[in-house]
Amino acid sequence: MKVQKFIDSYLADYKNYKEFWNYEDGCVLIGVKGLYEATGDRKYFDFIENYLKHFIGDDGHIKYYEKEKYNIDSINCGKILYFMLDETGDERYKVAVEDLMDQLRTHPRTSTGNFFHKKLYPNQIWLDGLYMAQPFYMEYETRFDNRAHYNDIISQFENVQKYLYSEEKGICYHAYDETKSIFWANKETGCSANFWLRSMGWYLMALVDCMDKMDKQIYEGYRKLEDIYRLVLKGILQYQDEKSGLFYQVIDRPDVSGNYLETSGSAMIAYSILKACRMGVLIEEKYRPVGEKIVEGLLNEKLVEKDGKVELTGICSVAGLGPEDNTKRDGSVEYYLSEPVVSDDAKGVGPFFMAYAQFLMIKEGK
Repeated sequence: MKVQKFIDSYLADYKNYKEFWNYEDGCVLIGVKGLYEATGDRKYFDFIENYLKHFIGDDGHIKYYEKEKYNIDSINCGKILYFMLDETGDERYKVAVEDLMDQLRTHPRTSTGNFFHKKLYPNQIWLDGLYMAQPFYMEYETRFDNRAHYNDIISQFENVQKYLYSEEKGICYHAYDETKSIFWANKETGCSANFWLRSMGWYLMALVDCMDKMDKQIYEGYRKLEDIYRLVLKGILQYQDEKSGLFYQVIDRPDVSGNYLETSGSAMIAYSILKACRMGVLIEEKYRPVGEKIVEGLLNEKLVEKDGKVELTGICSVAGLGPEDNTKRDGSVEYYLSEPVVSDDAKGVGPFFMAYAQFLMIKEGK
């Protein structure tokens, strides 16, 4: 089977994305965790454990991690630590969790209370950052902090809806600068100029994963996240390509020459839909076919066999905004379409694994 051949060869040849603690490897680890939950195959657990041996010291502290950079991306890989704590009982993983919570406790914030995307990007909220930090934060609050900061987490999503959501388009802009001063920000709204697919994918996954880790007895807060999720999902489904089931790199501009059906963001949307169906957030009879169509589109159009090797194609290599000395990253349509389109990048493969795992689990009634 082509997909299993891809998974096995990709993991067998995997090299760490960066030598320091990073979010890209975290995406792959979270995807592999999903495959372990879907199949029970021990090789997936072993992959995660072997990866973490390089980063978790004998004392439990995280090696090659710099809290002082206050990069919200650094939190993402920490989500796997809860899983490893449960699977092994090794308290070193709790020490590592606390390392990352220490960052969040002191992480700089906007005046409205949202985490800066990075110290390098002051006063800015990026959709990406909601995925990087909030599910980790929510799981910590549920497990270890008696839900004390649930309102903080929920209010950060509410601020996104207040400042980044476009009622006209039904989706959210990539980022927001509350000072409205950086070159890519609209001088009236503070928002970036366009709607980037992967950023919306990050956001939809963040909402579903936070609901998954939240105590559902805190009904009012849970309902707020449900309502936001359903609203933005309804918005983005307007832009789904009817034939393939996938979504465009610049979501609302399929008319622009050079725009393309992008893999990572499409996979993220599929993951969020199928997981939301399994959680009861969405009506399965209505939305399961939508999520499955996206996965099938990825399998049919983006998983390509060349010279005996299977590749996952059509992944946006990277996209961002600024800083001041990088005016190329201006949030224009042309900018988002100028970034390289690559194969087998962790930012696409990780979400593909996540989506495929949900695809398997919903078929098996898990």
